[in-house]
Amino acid sequence: MDSTINGALRQAAAQLLAEGKVGVVIGYGRSNGTPSAAPAFVRRAEDVERLLFDATGFANLAVYLTKKEVCALGRIGLVVKGCDLRAVNVLLREHVVERADVVLIGVRCTGVGEPLLSKCTACDVHEPHGCDVVVGEAVPRTQAEKADRYPLVAPIEAMPLDKRWAYWEQRLGSCIRCYACRQACPLCYCRRCIVEKSTPQWVETSAHLRGNLAWNAARALHLTGRCVGCGECERVCPMHLPLSALNQKMVKLVEERYGFRSGLSPDEKAPYTTFAPDDPEEGIL
Repeated sequence: MDSTINGALRQAAAQLLAEGKVGVVIGYGRSNGTPSAAPAFVRRAEDVERLLFDATGFANLAVYLTKKEVCALGRIGLVVKGCDLRAVNVLLREHVVERADVVLIGVRCTGVGEPLLSKCTACDVHEPHGCDVVVGEAVPRTQAEKADRYPLVAPIEAMPLDKRWAYWEQRLGSCIRCYACRQACPLCYCRRCIVEKSTPQWVETSAHLRGNLAWNAARALHLTGRCVGCGECERVCPMHLPLSALNQKMVKLVEERYGFRSGLSPDEKAPYTTFAPDDPEEGIL
């Protein structure tokens, strides 16, 4: 990461707080002694030294935009990487967040993780377009735009159907239904999740294969046309389930069939939420 990025980030945050333009800046910090950067909430200009950005800034902080306890702190200044900004754009598109209620502090990011996470090697959203403040040096264009954006899909697609089914049975059978994936996802913002509804009960809550398959399939379907591939669900999973592969498959299908990638703009017209007279009617008749 650019060695000057932290100074620019802290300066921008201090100015926003000192001028009263935000009530809190949500960024990354390491004051709690963790080896990787953790979410940091800064409410006073004199505390901005807590903020930093480096290769351990994994979390997608957009998840806090829908938390009522955080919104009660006032207008939010949010530090976002390019991939995180895509999640913000979906929240804006779905009118869950109002643009006037958030100040976006974009960081030009070359990727996180050492070595780079797989999602970063194929990332083509290094420039956080549309942010109110942008810090960091411009990222040189790479071959990322030509790279396979769905590297986790091909190995599973290559399996015969019976082996593919056995693979998912084995992997999803170990799910303990902790719902960490849901809690880390900025697009899982329902006040009451489908798994908490008991009349009728759509998804069995016990951690057994039938319920696990239903839960993970339901979540993947609810994210279809919305997921931005931030990978937070898989990163926080204590059982190391291949959730990114599941989501990548759905994202790939949406791009192939509709030419759509979620979160590139807050004004995008997404499949399943818009109508056009020339839409194909496959499956209707």
